[in-house]
Amino acid sequence: MRIRHLFLSLAVLCASLTVRSDGFIVVHDPFPMPHLPPPWPQPRPPRPIPWPHPRPYTFAPLEVKFHHVEVNVRDQVARTAVDQEFYNPNDRQLEGTYLFPVPPGTHIDKFSLEINGRQTEAELLPADRARQIYEEIVRKHRDPALLEYAGRDLFKVRIFPIEPRSVKRVKLAYTQLLKADSGLVRYLYPLNTEKYSAQPIPTVSLKLELESSRPLKSIYSPSHSVEVRRHGDNRATVGFEAKDVKPDTDFQLLYAADGGEVGVNLLTHKRGSDKGYFLLLATPAFGIDERKVVAKDVSLVLDTSGSMAGKKLEQAKKALLFCVENLNEIDRFEIIRFSTDAEMLFGKLADVTRGSRERAEQFVRDLKPLGGTAINDALKQVLAARTENGDRPYFVILLTDGLPTVGETDNDRIVAMVKNGGGASTRVFCFGIGNDVNTHLLDRITETTRATSEYVLPDEDLELKVSAFFSKIKEPVLANVKLGYPDTVRVNKLHPSSLPDLFRGEQLVLVGRYEGHGSGKLTLEGTVNGSRKSSHYDVRFAESASDMDFIARLWATRRVGYLLDEIRLHGENAELRDEVTELARKHGIVTPYTAYLIHEDEQRRNVPLTVQSLPQLEAEREVRQAARMAYRDYVGEASGGVAVAAARYGLVQKSANQVGEALRAGVAEADRSLRMRATAPAVGTPAGTQPRVDAGAQLVAYTRQSRFAGGRSFFFNNNQWIDSEVQTLQTATRTQIQFASQEYFDLMARHPEVGEWLALGPSVQFVLRGIIYDIRE
Repeated sequence: MRIRHLFLSLAVLCASLTVRSDGFIVVHDPFPMPHLPPPWPQPRPPRPIPWPHPRPYTFAPLEVKFHHVEVNVRDQVARTAVDQEFYNPNDRQLEGTYLFPVPPGTHIDKFSLEINGRQTEAELLPADRARQIYEEIVRKHRDPALLEYAGRDLFKVRIFPIEPRSVKRVKLAYTQLLKADSGLVRYLYPLNTEKYSAQPIPTVSLKLELESSRPLKSIYSPSHSVEVRRHGDNRATVGFEAKDVKPDTDFQLLYAADGGEVGVNLLTHKRGSDKGYFLLLATPAFGIDERKVVAKDVSLVLDTSGSMAGKKLEQAKKALLFCVENLNEIDRFEIIRFSTDAEMLFGKLADVTRGSRERAEQFVRDLKPLGGTAINDALKQVLAARTENGDRPYFVILLTDGLPTVGETDNDRIVAMVKNGGGASTRVFCFGIGNDVNTHLLDRITETTRATSEYVLPDEDLELKVSAFFSKIKEPVLANVKLGYPDTVRVNKLHPSSLPDLFRGEQLVLVGRYEGHGSGKLTLEGTVNGSRKSSHYDVRFAESASDMDFIARLWATRRVGYLLDEIRLHGENAELRDEVTELARKHGIVTPYTAYLIHEDEQRRNVPLTVQSLPQLEAEREVRQAARMAYRDYVGEASGGVAVAAARYGLVQKSANQVGEALRAGVAEADRSLRMRATAPAVGTPAGTQPRVDAGAQLVAYTRQSRFAGGRSFFFNNNQWIDSEVQTLQTATRTQIQFASQEYFDLMARHPEVGEWLALGPSVQFVLRGIIYDIRE
């Protein structure tokens, strides 16, 4: 009976959403793994270390060659099929055990295990016996990585022989009943144990076919950037694929079915007396009646100055032609080209007809590059073009590759003109092309009009970016959106701070803080073709909710992006800097743009070097200067490649839907910015006597050497992982415990929540119930 119940909550919500329980092979008596450098390099000169750091696991020296997962979910029943291949790259035969750590409370409906084409029997061990196995592995291999699974049942099977230079293929299949919470059904597939592969996995893929008897609304992954393709109201395909990776995050998917026109779901996270965090998903029906699609006005504004000559203008023309072709019959539109002067095609917003489309297409094809850049005049004309039907959404799409050089060129006056000239329903979306754009101007325009900016690099496809964007805004279903919350709660610090319009096929992901608790009505309001419409939803803001901790970090990621952009666009002050610093340190949002603020704050507070977040910045002057330069450039540069990188960084942070993906993309933008700045050799170093120190690349490497585990941010300092909360409790009671001692395992038995912290390594320091525990080898 117990084997019948093994797999049910692999995807079901357990006490924590960070369940890790995929299968891996522990090899008996493996030979020592090659020595690898510590997470930050010594001695100097430093060399950039890739991220994530290639940590060796002596208990798992096999390579995973591929990991493919196919999932079929019908309503709340999920069938998962897993196909893995393990490779022994060594010249000796090995013996191993396939382990599958099972979350508490798991129940299985159907299960099968196949190894190299043969059905294999396995053994299920209860949590106490499983913990003994984990502890034995920790003692033998001096590696605590498996302790994050303590407290869970264990499924295991012996695998022998594992021939030299050969593969073992393992297939799993299981059926489970998924649980729902707050109207959302949650599926989890554990990818985390694939980090034990001795080499990056060439291909990892997950395909999930979702079918519901009721119309699907919200489909959201808080863990991975997924592609969602909808096939009508009741079916969707969710896909994720990565190459040459060591996955260290479990795959999670939330979805909801609802018969209404807009589905709304609310999730909360709150611990202790602290303010709570919430995540709200609002998703219009996919198969909405065309009569309920909102009529919109669209103006396409294209820079045809001399600098647009060549590939840029050709791609821009194709993008505009795509937009014209995809206008709805109920829309109106205008096209404006500008260089030294501005020229409107129709002189007003024209109805979408066959004749107006043909005229627009000919106008676009005839455009030639010549002259300066009169951005202000073009925007003034486009805002004046709409003289009636002010309740319609008015979407202005501006494509430019330069700074304003003709007419009004002052940022403040141009932004004020846009603010005063556009109504409440006007959105000015800006596409900056190349590196010679004024990012401060474009971002302030979009901020003022509740729109977004996008920056297209010289090697990126402008046509593809504009076309993808226009496809998203093609069918508005609710404009001028507002939310009303239950009387028992007060919400603040919402991100996005200004709610966007809702579009068919798109989804609003809103995060924020809340005080108070209780159930009540949430009101969603907006306009549909000039008429005000409101809907009401039953929601509950929990008094206490210890799971869903990803919400807090997602909110912090967006919040830090928003605050940094406030500094970039409007100037810095102590309050903004302090909030950025605290959030970045607490939630592990460490990037080249936050590193200097963290370091500067810890110096000001006289934090001992032994518990600082980035001790390398104190020890290495060139890297510290690179951090200062990165932050200075972020705040001070308005145009050029460095400014574009900063603007793109802010966009990915403010619009993050998955923290890991956003941090990787953000760090990549910061890295690109730093590489644009030439770094001189260390002062006083004779030319040719020492390898050149790339301080910018080294800074990026150091910022990647933090870990977020079990709701805490850890930094690597003096060969030990330090909990960021240690800094705030320097006078607290300290307890030193020897790694792998009986006292060490007793601590974990009493407090299973420390398992994820202990799994970081044999030397770790953390705060637990007001006491600082110092684990040492």
